Amino acid sequence: MAIIETEATLHEAHRDNHTHRDVNGGWLRPAVFGAMDGLVSNLALMTGVAGGSVSQQTVILTGLAGLAAGAFSMAAGEYTSVASQRELVEAELNVERRELRKHPKDEEAELASLYEARGVEPRLAREVARQLSKDPEQALEIHAREELGIDPGDLPSPTVAAVSSFGSFALGAMIPVLPYLLGASTLWPAVLLALLGLFLCGAVVAKVTARTWWYSGLRQLLLGGAAAGVTYALGTLFGTAVG
Repeated sequence: MAIIETEATLHEAHRDNHTHRDVNGGWLRPAVFGAMDGLVSNLALMTGVAGGSVSQQTVILTGLAGLAAGAFSMAAGEYTSVASQRELVEAELNVERRELRKHPKDEEAELASLYEARGVEPRLAREVARQLSKDPEQALEIHAREELGIDPGDLPSPTVAAVSSFGSFALGAMIPVLPYLLGASTLWPAVLLALLGLFLCGAVVAKVTARTWWYSGLRQLLLGGAAAGVTYALGTLFGTAVG
């Protein structure tokens, strides 16, 4: 009896502790990657201009212009993308809603066949489909999930996507500009702060991946550093050629 109770207790504890990470990344992933995009792109832009031996004011103006242009571009692109996706989904939902209204029995049979294909016994599949199809809105939600792979009640907001993209990109793009605004007269403080930011962003990304924080951070630091190094070399080359 004691052994049975112990096994039951262990099973219950395992069930309570069995959790998974958010594989979709939730808000963390787009926010971190937006900031990382702003950081890398603006760092590369500023180092490219600085490589041409321009004035401090020119580098600052370039960084601020890159921040504004990139943030607005990201926001506009994200809004358009999410809005178009939402419109497509809503159009497909209208098609499904119309089919449920015109051909309820056919849609019920289609739902039953989906459950049968997943291994449910045919009679039980038909009964489940019949009961779930009693409520038109519930039937629409189930068909949308089974056939389209979407949740009608959880569609993305274009406005939220645009605002979050704008904010995260602007935050990342501000990092390499900040040392100049605080009085730095050379590029190196901006580069060092940006590389630190890249490492921290990469480390945070590890929370939604299976990688260790130091590996993810170091990888992002090297990639961003390489981008900055290449653009600096190109800026130096073009600056020499134009000069």
